[in-house]
Amino acid sequence: MVAAQETLIVNSEQARQQAERRFKQNDRLRDGRMAMPEYEAEARAIREKTARLKALRLAKEAPARNEPPPSKLAERRPTRRR
Repeated sequence: MVAAQETLIVNSEQARQQAERRFKQNDRLRDGRMAMPEYEAEARAIREKTARLKALRLAKEAPARNEPPPSKLAERRPTRRR
């Protein structure tokens, strides 16, 4: 009878551990499903912000693209006289 009680105790301990594992796994799955819309919204916001900043940068650079490049003579520094 003692062996039957020990087996029952071990089995109940194993059953409890298995139930805890299942609970934790289900909890992680539920958290993942709840977090996914947040990740998607954040990614969408980043893409929109990046597109807006790119448009601003291109608009700022547009006048510079239409101008001719500066002459090489203007870029030279004057030489030192001794």
